Formats: sequence, structure tokens, C-alpha cells
Amino acid sequence: MFGRKSPPEPQTADAHLLLAVRAALPQADADTIAIVSACAGLLAAVAYADREFSATERERVRGLLETVSGIGPLGAQAVSRVLEAQVVELSTVHVTRFTRTLKELGDLELRLHVLGMLVELCASDGELRHAEVVLLRQTASSLGLEQADYNRLQALHASKLTLPGGS
Repeated sequence: MFGRKSPPEPQTADAHLLLAVRAALPQADADTIAIVSACAGLLAAVAYADREFSATERERVRGLLETVSGIGPLGAQAVSRVLEAQVVELSTVHVTRFTRTLKELGDLELRLHVLGMLVELCASDGELRHAEVVLLRQTASSLGLEQADYNRLQALHASKLTLPGGS
């Protein structure tokens, strides 16, 4: 069409993620889109902490996304595809912004819920590896949560912990 350009393709993983969440939740306000995007990005980062985004973790992420009110299975699947395709950049570049978004926009209850989901996700493949524990502890701190909050949530999965040199 003369005089009209189609919008440019997003250049960063977080921009792809925002577009996918916005498409999955077309009625949501900007804060909700930012919160859901940050949660989804953290799920990808934590799943990839051990440098493997296993099939079990991918399925669990999709299931957790489906619990977001209004997203539904198709929306969760679309967001999951972006997470899978962009997991390296999301987990290495954008984690600080994701935690900052949740700290600024989310109340304590939401941030505790997100940390609980992250711990559960890490344990979903049958063990909590050292790299995952380190990232979870850093994330808890970045979310403005106390060490006791993390310890309480991690204790639910203590039988799955490996020793620091264990992998």
C-alpha cells in the first residue's frame, strides 16, 4: 500500500516476547503485559540455568503459562514458542529487567508466587542443580524477597537438590 509500511520486526528477544504476550492477552493493560512477559522470561531463564531447556521443563512452562487468566492453551503455546526460540538471549541479557519489572509492578504476594513457580519449574526435571539454585537465590534477592522466603520454597523440593559439584 502506498505510503504505509508494515511495522518493523522486533529486534530483541524481549520485544518478541512482549509481542507474543500482547497477542495472547489482547484485552490486557500495559502493566499486565509487562508482568506476564517478565514472568515468562524468568521461567525461560530459570529453565535454561543448567544450559538445557528440557522437554519436561518446556511442558511445565507451557502449563504454568496456561494458568494466566485469559491466555488459554493457544496463547500459552505461542508464548512458549517464543521462549524456546529466544531462550539464550532471554536468560543472559534480560533477567535483570524482568526482575526489576516485577519488583516495581508486583506486590509481595505476586513476587512470592513467581518465585514459587520458578522453584517448582527447576525441580520439575527431578533435581535442583547448583546452577539453578544460584540463579534462584539471585532472582529472589532481585525481586526484593528475603533469603527465608527462598529457603521456605526450596524446602518443598529439598529431596531433589544435588551437591554443588553434582552438575
